[in-house]
Amino acid sequence: MSHLAPTESFEKEYKAQESLFKAQPAIVQRFLEAQAQQLAETFVQRGSRVHFSLPDRVIAESNGESVPLTVPQNLREQSAGSLRDRMSGNDVHFTFRERLTQLEQSPDHAVGVSAQLIRHTTAMHMIYNMLPSGRSVTYVPEEDEDVPTVPAGDLLEPASAITASTDAIAEEEKNEDGRGSLLVPYVAAARRFYLPQWVAFDEDDKLLVNSVNEAEAHIASMQRFLTVIFAARSLAPYMVADEEYQKKRYGMLGQLINQGRALARYQTRDIIHAIKERAAAQSLNRGLSLSLPYFDDQELKIDTYHFVVIPAGRIMFVPSFVVRAAREEQVKVDQDTRFDVSTRKHLLIELKMLEEAFTSVKE
Repeated sequence: MSHLAPTESFEKEYKAQESLFKAQPAIVQRFLEAQAQQLAETFVQRGSRVHFSLPDRVIAESNGESVPLTVPQNLREQSAGSLRDRMSGNDVHFTFRERLTQLEQSPDHAVGVSAQLIRHTTAMHMIYNMLPSGRSVTYVPEEDEDVPTVPAGDLLEPASAITASTDAIAEEEKNEDGRGSLLVPYVAAARRFYLPQWVAFDEDDKLLVNSVNEAEAHIASMQRFLTVIFAARSLAPYMVADEEYQKKRYGMLGQLINQGRALARYQTRDIIHAIKERAAAQSLNRGLSLSLPYFDDQELKIDTYHFVVIPAGRIMFVPSFVVRAAREEQVKVDQDTRFDVSTRKHLLIELKMLEEAFTSVKE
């Protein structure tokens, strides 16, 4: 997941495919873009079957010259996915890529070139048309981590006198007709990220939106964004050489991990508060099990870590039980190879929060 420079082979292939697309007549380019729009949606949503058409003619490069080729009419209509594929669980992520590979290897050169163009245009549509563009950002990694997730720069840096479109939201002015829309700038903490409209927490895990449900919706939006990014890469691996791909991947990956961890810590504090409330009401004397939320930065989603604080039964709750359980789980997590280094560190911080919240509580 580190921010790596693309290899020379990917750069070479990317440039070759871009050159091939630009060599096509404008009418062929528009046809390919229309196909790409349909195919990209189905590919990202992992549909079971997809139909597409090859152009009637293409331009191929041969010895530095442009050569017009005609695609045989009986090969123009194509599809991917079948009843057998659906029964075996193969969606278009597999069947469409496989079909394009078969077409690219066709003995008919026009068909092969057409398949390359379909692949390239579809991947480009995912990156450039399905995803919003964001701010120019720089992240730095947490200590002992590889993935940059912390926005660099001064949090108190004043906003520009000219507000960028990504810095504000337009709200319709309902009380005064004819006044147009009102630009409402995002708070400074949000403006430090790639897409401020999806930032739910500041650097102290303070909620910037109206509810946890809204924060979770922002996390889901960022996950969908990266789903499109990764779908484009799976369809055309050489897309890693595209500048916009790298910018969007870098900007959103750091933002999602940062905000996902903040949400997990916020929910952990809610759990601590709920335990204290129930303890005060003496409703924890029959056992206590916890499902601690944490953000898995390999799977890029909130997961839960389950453990028992007090076994089920008639055992009076005392705060030291939580302290002891949290310490025991820290030892287990520290040795658990299922977690990568950064996820383990994040989960250990939450367990430490749990421990410290009950260390000084009187019994």
